Amino acid sequence: MTVAAKFGDMSASESISIPMGTQTRGFSASIGINTPIEADTSESDTSLNDNSSSLSLTNSVYDFTKENGRTYHGYRAGAYHFPNDPTETDRLDFQYEILKYCFKDRNYFAPLLDPEFILDVGTGTGQWAIEMGDEFPGAKVEATDLSPIQPSSVPDNVHFYIDDASEDDWALPASRYDYIHTRVLLGCFTDFREVIKKAFYHLKPGGYLESQEILPTASCDDGTIPADWAFSGWTKYSDEAAMKAGRPLRIANMLKGWYEACGFVDVEEKVFKLPLNPWPKDKHLKNLGQMYEHNWLSGLQGFTMAPFSRILNWNKTEIEVYLVDVRKGISNRHVHAYNKVYVVWGRKPNSSPQASAIPTPSTSANLTSQAAPVTSNTPLQPQDSTGIPDKIASAPS
Repeated sequence: MTVAAKFGDMSASESISIPMGTQTRGFSASIGINTPIEADTSESDTSLNDNSSSLSLTNSVYDFTKENGRTYHGYRAGAYHFPNDPTETDRLDFQYEILKYCFKDRNYFAPLLDPEFILDVGTGTGQWAIEMGDEFPGAKVEATDLSPIQPSSVPDNVHFYIDDASEDDWALPASRYDYIHTRVLLGCFTDFREVIKKAFYHLKPGGYLESQEILPTASCDDGTIPADWAFSGWTKYSDEAAMKAGRPLRIANMLKGWYEACGFVDVEEKVFKLPLNPWPKDKHLKNLGQMYEHNWLSGLQGFTMAPFSRILNWNKTEIEVYLVDVRKGISNRHVHAYNKVYVVWGRKPNSSPQASAIPTPSTSANLTSQAAPVTSNTPLQPQDSTGIPDKIASAPS
């Protein structure tokens, strides 16, 4: 499959060919977190490269709100701070391809065996759910989101529903699903532990929950992040807005502990590197960085506009001017930064009536502690490259 030039202003010659269809089930630690990514010192950059409709909708969910030139979901307006317009849906589709490429064509890591019912929470444009429907034609794949931005023509076994997963109760049967999936839901919930507990309740005994989350704070192995790097400042402002809104962004490195506290067993964690731009020498990571840079540059305004204007009280002009330097920081090839992607999955025990209680924070100060690293040897500062845990791996092969 080729990621076409529709994603931004790239010409047809500036696309990257992504190998698809090679389902890979093994793991590789060939480029792990203990292995520094070698920077490319050359001057050139590698370039990027009708079934039944099943939407359960009402007219009201199409009443999108418009703000600062972007549109946002109308159902439960304001619950999600990021847009749902064509610019963002294109980015979401591209983000799906980025993670697929990062994971060497894998959509999941849990050991699934002929699942009967699959649930995708926060499905976005629905690409993951559609591919799972194709891979498991005997399964019923159900997917929920706040916005009706999914395609109308989908496999017969895929069904989309408009729903708010932050509600106290999901309108779904208990102990129904063999597999529940969440992906890139940072900033969507006041407490992601509640999502984990609800998933536990709706899983069959023996069923799996899997979460794939990006830690937005940049990491670096060689100390090339400068003290005045604009992207670091942006992440601090974003964290501030998220905490004031009560929807924390830095949840990825907490997932494994939360799964275990809820009562899941056989909990596994894999962590991958997403270079912010094509600075690595390794071909796969360079291609990945080229794609991920475009994801950041095309999505940055959407990530910023509502949180900064609604919560931090910046105006549109201030935001646009500020983002000029942030974009330059993202694209700086001399800064060898990357984001970590945490993939965590766990099994509901074969005999377990309900989720264990996970301590719930009672104050915003406690919420802030969610940013603390899972292990004591994980660097607290992006430019610190010491004591990185062994479990972080490159894409599986």
